[in-house]
Amino acid sequence: MKDVLGSPGTWSGMALRLSQCVLAGASMAAMATAYGFSNYTAFCYLIASMGLQLLWSFGLACLDIYSLKTKRDLHNPVLVSLFVVGDWVTAILSFAAASASAGVTILFERDVHFCRMYPQLSCGRYELSVILAFITWSFIATSAVSMFWLLPSL
Repeated sequence: MKDVLGSPGTWSGMALRLSQCVLAGASMAAMATAYGFSNYTAFCYLIASMGLQLLWSFGLACLDIYSLKTKRDLHNPVLVSLFVVGDWVTAILSFAAASASAGVTILFERDVHFCRMYPQLSCGRYELSVILAFITWSFIATSAVSMFWLLPSL
């Protein structure tokens, strides 16, 4: 059962972590370059959550690269337990941030029509950042489930 897709120290695990890292960085960049994002708590929370995700995924991607290069096995119960907890915590934070930001974006776009009244707001970038955050979350959720699935087999 140690050949779970996305498990630590495998090519699929490294690809999953690098995609999380790239998408979290892209979500942060889209939001950080949007005019007026800092006036809204949900958008600041999204940047903080994606920043944490970027650091977590980058660290684990580096660990995967090291493991692949040295041919070390990362399937020990303590290490995988740490991965499980970290992945689930970042997954919950990322989903909450993406959902809150999506709510504010929909409010601006469809309910109060801020995007039409204030064209200087970067509503397109807000939407892009939220979409990238949800895609990031889907990769995080995949990683969290694979780690959770791997843990009992150790």
